[in-house]
Amino acid sequence: MSMDIDAPISIAARHPIQQNSATQVMFFPACLKITNMPLSILCCNCGAPIDGTSSAGALCYDCVKLTVDISEGIQREATLHICRDCERWLQPPAHWITAAPESRELLALCLRKLRGLTKVRIIDASFIWTEPHSRRVKVKITIQQEAFQGTILQQTFEVEYVIAYHQCPDCAKSFTANTWRAVVQVRQKVAHKRTFLYLEQLILKHSAHKDTINIREVKDGLDFYYSARNHAEKFVDFLTSVAPVRSKKSQELISMDIHTSTKSYKFSFSVELVPICKDDLVALPIKLAKQIGNIAPLTICYRVGTSVNLIDPNTLQTSDVSTPIYWRSPFTSLADVQELVEFVVMDIEPLGPQKGRFILAEATVARASDLGVNDTTYFTRTHLGGLLHPGDSVMGYHLTGTNFNNPQFEALEQSNSYSSSIPDVMLVKKFYARKKKPKSRNWRLKRMNKDEGEMLPKKQDQERMERDFEMFLRDVEEDTELRSTLAVYKARQEKQERDRMEGLETASVAETEETEGEDIPRINMEELLDEFDELNVEDEH
Repeated sequence: MSMDIDAPISIAARHPIQQNSATQVMFFPACLKITNMPLSILCCNCGAPIDGTSSAGALCYDCVKLTVDISEGIQREATLHICRDCERWLQPPAHWITAAPESRELLALCLRKLRGLTKVRIIDASFIWTEPHSRRVKVKITIQQEAFQGTILQQTFEVEYVIAYHQCPDCAKSFTANTWRAVVQVRQKVAHKRTFLYLEQLILKHSAHKDTINIREVKDGLDFYYSARNHAEKFVDFLTSVAPVRSKKSQELISMDIHTSTKSYKFSFSVELVPICKDDLVALPIKLAKQIGNIAPLTICYRVGTSVNLIDPNTLQTSDVSTPIYWRSPFTSLADVQELVEFVVMDIEPLGPQKGRFILAEATVARASDLGVNDTTYFTRTHLGGLLHPGDSVMGYHLTGTNFNNPQFEALEQSNSYSSSIPDVMLVKKFYARKKKPKSRNWRLKRMNKDEGEMLPKKQDQERMERDFEMFLRDVEEDTELRSTLAVYKARQEKQERDRMEGLETASVAETEETEGEDIPRINMEELLDEFDELNVEDEH
């Protein structure tokens, strides 16, 4: 029997050693006596015993933390740029974003500003509170990185950002003349501004003017300037959805690069409103009146929405003239609110038919200027049977003895069917006596800041504008349906600033006249809205 002396064999340890550190089993020739032994070494920095098989660079854990900095190469200071006008932050290279203080968006922007973060793993990041006026933002960041093979370090450090002001291109264009790219020219050929006042309130309620860089008041309308074409198209779509309008588009070539075929245009959108307003007397073309329900041609406009709503006071029949139908055969109003005459109701008797808020009635009225002079009275039918009582004042159109330069009305007078149905008087709305002494209302409407141009309005034009605004405010008080489409706010207790010129919105406190009567319509406080900038939240200690 022979035996190979050089053949390696495994010999188990006679005295195994139990310890936390890793041990190593090796194979030796049979002639050698082998035992398991721990491979311990001393730290090269402090001399502490460490496991040699898992030591990181012959350093203990404490010395690794003291000598190795995994945040090396990461910025500890950076700069954030913000536009003080629109409060947007610059995201390099040229993108501007909206981010609230201590928001996720702002934290992401802060992390993107730091160089070297791509080499480490971000575990956590949070804001550290700083004084609001210090123009400093501090962020606490926790990162991990493998310092040596099998050794992962975690470190927390702070980064301080300095907030610097930088004007964004959009705001720079808004403060520079002739930098607009698109303009929307809104026009209405009427003698008063009541429709524009109503349209202004709709624009403010839906914030449709937020993208404008300037609003200029011109004759018969307003001009809205935009820095981009899509903003102007969006505004035109809004006008189409709230008012009967028609629009036209034109463009002008400003510049062209012949090498890249890049062209720069300026776009103009012409928007024309229907020249018919609420409470106007309308004489329809006879053919059109038959097409929209065979309504009497002589009607009163009681509302203007996406279409023109008309009513016949003699029968309470209503009809709508849509925008395409109107512009297919346009017509103008026979008389507007500036030609209304005050009448006094001598007697009124409801006939019974009712349609919504309108009640058909027969009334005997006399002109207020004729009282004590003559005994002339007029008998007419009216749709205001639910509002009028004997002795009340009412505004209406006096048709007897009035000459109208209108082809539609001339066609009515020459018609065998409708000439005999033209009334002497057409009543429009109840009149509430008010004193001329102004008094503050408990509600108010917002106004837009408009550029009046180089020429300030004349004194008579200013008085006309104030008169139109006061008439619109009375319509808001008297008409519940009109008020439901607007945003009416509670009046501020403190005195309003009159010289407020910055921004696109200003608050204008509406004024009214003090009266002794109790039947004047008023707006309940439950219908009024609070503004967020007036809500002060105080901490309770």
